Amino acid sequence: MVKEFNWKGVDLNLLVAFQALYENSSVSLAAEKCFISQSAMSHTLQRMRTLFDDPLFERVGVKMEPTQRAHELAPIINTLLSSIKNDLLQKRQFSEKDYHGVCKIGLTDYAEQLFAPALFDELKRQAPYAQVSFYNVNRGNYHEIVDKEQIDVVIGSIDSLNRRFSSEHLYTEQHLCLFDPEVVRFSEPVSLAEFVSIEHALVSPDGSLQTKVDKELAKHGYERRVGVASRNFLTIRRLLIGRELACIVPKRFAEMEMYNHALKAVTPPVEVSDFDINLIYLKAFQHEEKNRWLRNLVSSVVK
Repeated sequence: MVKEFNWKGVDLNLLVAFQALYENSSVSLAAEKCFISQSAMSHTLQRMRTLFDDPLFERVGVKMEPTQRAHELAPIINTLLSSIKNDLLQKRQFSEKDYHGVCKIGLTDYAEQLFAPALFDELKRQAPYAQVSFYNVNRGNYHEIVDKEQIDVVIGSIDSLNRRFSSEHLYTEQHLCLFDPEVVRFSEPVSLAEFVSIEHALVSPDGSLQTKVDKELAKHGYERRVGVASRNFLTIRRLLIGRELACIVPKRFAEMEMYNHALKAVTPPVEVSDFDINLIYLKAFQHEEKNRWLRNLVSSVVK
């Protein structure tokens, strides 16, 4: 293989410099991260351009913006550097029973309400000396928070996956209509007329007062009034208690609230799309022992 490829121009430091430039969009900041001068980083950038036969980073205002080729290279280089660091240079046997570090888990608001206590209990059972830190994430910011906080895994309904991440399907969630039976008197099954006769609450990540449910109702000639929206499931639960409100929520959450707070849930009289709950992690962590153990733990708890 050495004879078939000219390795003379390949320098591991070029990959490190590429990663620093890609993450910081600045020659000066990348130089600082790599502990070299700005002129040395500029020279390194020229060597990278020669090696990959592409400009890689082009100045746009005060930032160095990656080219399409750089976007394609970034996950590969991240994986290579991670593999060199974790597998080649620092290969150690991971033991959860002796682990004294922090397990960082990102969860959407819904996933946190359902799974945080059970995850904590199981994690402490398997790794009694570990600490656990839960981070609230959503489909719009999860990749930024993972990078900033160095989160191990993310749990939630997240599609349009960033190319740097891998995803494992945990389960598919359905919906129920949740309400306080002491205040709301729905028959079973609930008719469309009953469904729209009272105000509704919405779990709304962006504050919107409409969902696809409203479009489905319009197809049948009905319209509902949404009285309140919140991105927080606990807020919605507190609003439902003692008030003439109904809310369409994920089935597992509804079942938990029925058990804990004497709320009631019925099948909504309108079609509501299912959604998938996924386990998400950086591709660079695919073979890392701690991450693999944590993924298995999360999968067993959630499933």
